[in-house]
Order: sequence, then structure tokens, then C-alpha cells
Amino acid sequence: MIDQFWTFFIAITLLTLFPGVDSLLVVRNSSRGGWKDGVATSTGICCGLFIHALISALGISALLLQSALAFNILKLIGGGYLLWLGSCSLWQATGGKKAAILDIQTTMTRPFLLLRSLREGFVCNVFNPKALLFYMAFLPQFIDPSRSAVLQSLFMAAIHFFIAMIYQGLLTLLVCRLHGWFKGSSLGRLAEGLGGLVLVSFGLRVFLEKRI
Repeated sequence: MIDQFWTFFIAITLLTLFPGVDSLLVVRNSSRGGWKDGVATSTGICCGLFIHALISALGISALLLQSALAFNILKLIGGGYLLWLGSCSLWQATGGKKAAILDIQTTMTRPFLLLRSLREGFVCNVFNPKALLFYMAFLPQFIDPSRSAVLQSLFMAAIHFFIAMIYQGLLTLLVCRLHGWFKGSSLGRLAEGLGGLVLVSFGLRVFLEKRI
């Protein structure tokens, strides 16, 4: 257990419900490949939480923040990946009416790729400097100094994992239901384009992230 468990539980639940790049990626991939794609993406994202918890407990995050080179590499990978995902969405949304229809037909018949979805979620979370900053600042407040910091951090990541999986799972089901209304229409292409713009904006924000 950790200090002030229920305080942590309520705080992490409320913070999980606040939309961010992880939620947007789940929405994007759920629209692309259905509920399997969304759940697999969410699993990849939530597995990344254990990496942040571990490096926070071991103090590696402090070293990353003190090293300009390491932090900039983290930004380049994370921001570049978000820009690439956003650009792909924008390309699909602006490829013209014929291209959009072909893309929809291809998406409906494209086989589900588990490793692709897991990789996209995992990379998006692990190389997000904002997630690193959050875990470094938030988790130590609930650490009991008389117990193992690593075990307590992993325990908190596990709690976060289950909360985020439930929330993103419900989000996936909602997106799949709405996607049936939008597919093949101009609203679907508009939603794809807006999602791409938001992903690009998140990527640019990651590039501009400053160390604390």
C-alpha cells in the first residue's frame, strides 16, 4: 500500500478522465480498426505507465530532465511520432472524395494488426515528456519512505492502468458506435481531419516542452 491511498485513487481517476493525446489516439485507432484496435492501443498506452513509474522511482527521470541532450532526444522521438500519426490522418482526410471512399473500404477489410496497435500506444505514451513530468511530480507525494519506492510506484501504476483501461475501453465502445453513423460521409472525413490537426498540435507542444 501507499500513503493516502484514497486521495491518490480519486486524484488519478479525475486526471485520467481529463482528455489528452492518449485518449485522442484511442479514438483515432478505434475509428480505424474497431474495438479491437482501440483496446489494443489502450493496452499499449497503459503498459507505458509502468515504464514511467519505474524510471521515476529509480531517479532516471531526474537525470533525463537535467540532461538537455537526453530531454531533447525524448522530445524529438515523442513529438515526431505524434506529428507522423497526425499527418497520416490529415492525408486520409484530404485525399479527395474518391480516395476517402477507397480508404473507408480498405479500412473495413484491413486485418487487425495487434502489434501495430500495441506499438503505437506504447511509443506514444513512453516518449511523451508530459507523462514523464507528471509521474515524476505526482507519484513521490504518495511514497512511504520506509518502504520500497519502486514497488510503491509500480503499485500506483497498476491502479492507474486499470482505471485508464476502463475509461479508454468505454471510450472505444462509444467511438465504435458513433463511427457507424459517420463512415462514408463528409462528417467522417471532417472528424478524421480534426483528429489529425489535434495530433499535430500535440506533437508541436511536445517539441516546445520545457524542462522543470
